[in-house]
Amino acid sequence: MEMSRIGVVGAGTMGSGIAQHLAAAGCDVVLHDIKMQFLEDAGEHIEQSLNKLVEKDRLSSENKDEILDSIETTTDLKLMKDRELIIEAASEKKDIKEKIFQDLDTICPPETILASNTSALSITELASMTDRPEKMMGVHFFNPVPIMELVECVEGLTTEDSVFSRVCSFMSDTGKEVVEVRESPGFIVNRILIPMINEAAFMLQNQVAEAADIDKAMRKGANHPMGPLALGDLIGLDVCLSIMETLHEEFGDDKYRPCPLIKKKVRAGQLGRKSGQGFYVYD
Repeated sequence: MEMSRIGVVGAGTMGSGIAQHLAAAGCDVVLHDIKMQFLEDAGEHIEQSLNKLVEKDRLSSENKDEILDSIETTTDLKLMKDRELIIEAASEKKDIKEKIFQDLDTICPPETILASNTSALSITELASMTDRPEKMMGVHFFNPVPIMELVECVEGLTTEDSVFSRVCSFMSDTGKEVVEVRESPGFIVNRILIPMINEAAFMLQNQVAEAADIDKAMRKGANHPMGPLALGDLIGLDVCLSIMETLHEEFGDDKYRPCPLIKKKVRAGQLGRKSGQGFYVYD
C-alpha cells in the first residue's frame, strides 16, 4: 500500500471500526478521542470483534494480537503530526468537525491528507476551515465497518484530483469496494436510504401499518435484508434525523422534511439500539 501511517479521530462505533479495518489491512493506526474512557471502550469493542473472528476460525490468535498492537490510542491530537492520512469520525455535528480540522491543519505538515467520515455534511465547507482545502475529501464508511464492503470516496469542489485518486486507490488496497462521488448532500447511499426510513416513519405515525408489518413488507416484498424502521434503529435515529435535516436544508425541498415522530423519539432519548429503544425496544 502507498500509505501506511493513518490517524483516526473519534473512537466511537465508526472510529473504532475504521481503526480495526485499517490495522487488519496492515496499517499503523493512531486512534484519538478526547477522553481515555472512550478509548478504553473502543479497545474493548475492537477486541470483542476480533475474538468473534477467532472463534469462527476467520482469524488466528497471532493475527488478532498483531492487529491490536498496530493500534495506538491517545488523547493528544499532536500525535497525529506524522500521519499520512487522517480520517475524522467524530459525532455528526458541523462545529465539532470544523474545530477538529482546524486543529489538525495547525498540527500536521502540509502534505498530510485530511478526510471526513461525515454521513451528509459538505466536504467543501469543512475543507474551507483549513489552509489545505485541496488536500481534503470525504471517506464515508458504513456500519459495521469491518464487515460492510463499501466506502464512498467523496470529492469536494476544491479536492485535488491526485489526492482523490490516491485515497481511492488506498481504500481499494485495504479491501474495500470504492464508489467515487462528486459532493452532493447525502452522497449516494444516504440520499436514497434516509428518505426511505423517513417515509416509513411517516407511515407509522399516520397508522398506515404497525412497525413490524412495515418492515416485513420491505423485507419480503423488496428483498431488503432489514426493514427501514429496524435499520433506522441500527443507524441511530439521531443520526438519521441529522442527515434528513441536512438534506432538507441543502435542497430546500419539503420532500426531505423530517418526520415529527423521529424528532419526538430523538428528544425523548429513544435513539434506537444504542439507547435500548427506538421504533422497537431492545434488551
